[in-house]
Amino acid sequence: MTGPTTTGGERITGRELRPDDPAAARIWDVAATVNDPEVPVLSIADLGILRDARAEGERAVVVITPTYSGCPAMGTITADVTRALNAHGWDDVRVDLVLQPAWTTDWMSDEGRRKLDEYGIAPPTGRTAAGPVRLGLTVKCPRCHSLDTRELTRFGSTACKALHVCNECLEPFDYFKVH
Repeated sequence: MTGPTTTGGERITGRELRPDDPAAARIWDVAATVNDPEVPVLSIADLGILRDARAEGERAVVVITPTYSGCPAMGTITADVTRALNAHGWDDVRVDLVLQPAWTTDWMSDEGRRKLDEYGIAPPTGRTAAGPVRLGLTVKCPRCHSLDTRELTRFGSTACKALHVCNECLEPFDYFKVH
């Protein structure tokens, strides 16, 4: 499963998940301002981990899905979402972490992919697939845009990134792995 899709089969990203209900939309909009602590140029909406927002009476409820089940950033993100909503008048906030369906890089917004590239992290390429893992032929260097790159190690500064190097400009860079 590559994540939720519309009835037409298109991938569902944060933009399509934003609630129509005015109170829920306000909660979503505030939560969407929270940045990922590991990749601070990405909001949790850009990353695709913001999955739902709703009002339950006077309580603001936000649903997030970690990029990995053991992601250490979830505690910080939960605290940041709570703090942001408190600052906007919601005293009672609950942040739910859900693991099903599992997060996939397919949920990242196009804007988030662009921001990653500008930040110097190669965005994930392709789409996730059920079954055998597809091998990528190349990862474009976010600095000089050369396709002459190679993976140094499958595990980079965080579990969701791999460390690559460009054979043209000789600069190392993170690649946000397809997941």
